[in-house]
Amino acid sequence: MRFSMDSNMQFPLVELSLNQGETVFIQRGSMVYHTPNVTLNTQLNASGSGLGRFVKAVGRSMVSGESTFITQAVAQSDNGYLALAPDAPGQVIPLQLGEKQYRLNDGAFLALDGTAYYTMERQSVGKALFGGQGGLFVMTTQGQGTLLANAFGSIKKIELHNQEVTIDNAHVVAWSQSLNYNIHLENGFWQSIGTGEGVVNTFQGTGEVYVQSLNLQTFAGSLSKFIPRSS
Repeated sequence: MRFSMDSNMQFPLVELSLNQGETVFIQRGSMVYHTPNVTLNTQLNASGSGLGRFVKAVGRSMVSGESTFITQAVAQSDNGYLALAPDAPGQVIPLQLGEKQYRLNDGAFLALDGTAYYTMERQSVGKALFGGQGGLFVMTTQGQGTLLANAFGSIKKIELHNQEVTIDNAHVVAWSQSLNYNIHLENGFWQSIGTGEGVVNTFQGTGEVYVQSLNLQTFAGSLSKFIPRSS
């Protein structure tokens, strides 16, 4: 999968270039345009076959908030083009999979090479209850290729070298699988209410954490006061 982004656009589209037989998995609803030689297919977002695969996809959707379906784009000949746009305005970054693998927060997935894949890794009940994003499962990459991750706002990479950092969970985009992580309330329940800092994610070890500059939940809350309420 080859891709390009127009640097002159504030919120750029991502244009993918595919040769014959190449495939890419994309976030459902992210397609903006494609050439006639690119075919889009809807697949159940789960492994396996038959009824079991359907039940697994529906069950995953119910507990993680992830779509039951995923879109696969296939190039029928060379020079196929496909443009994507994320749900929220913000930066898109490539993550190279192979020696490095990542976990993604809810809403960060945009596209994935057909040579790679992902699984939904079960989290502990405590992490699921506190996390608020991703539910009982977190997206975990495998294989080799390129993953495109998107954010709300700009993305900053934090590199850890046998270190620890605590980040507001709503700002977390992706992190290395090599890192240990713990989702919890900042300074306990009452302190969290007093400071306004709620669920955080503490990372430990050596690896990378990608954070977004904006918080979608906070932004939605700031808009809510301008939305008329029915009397």
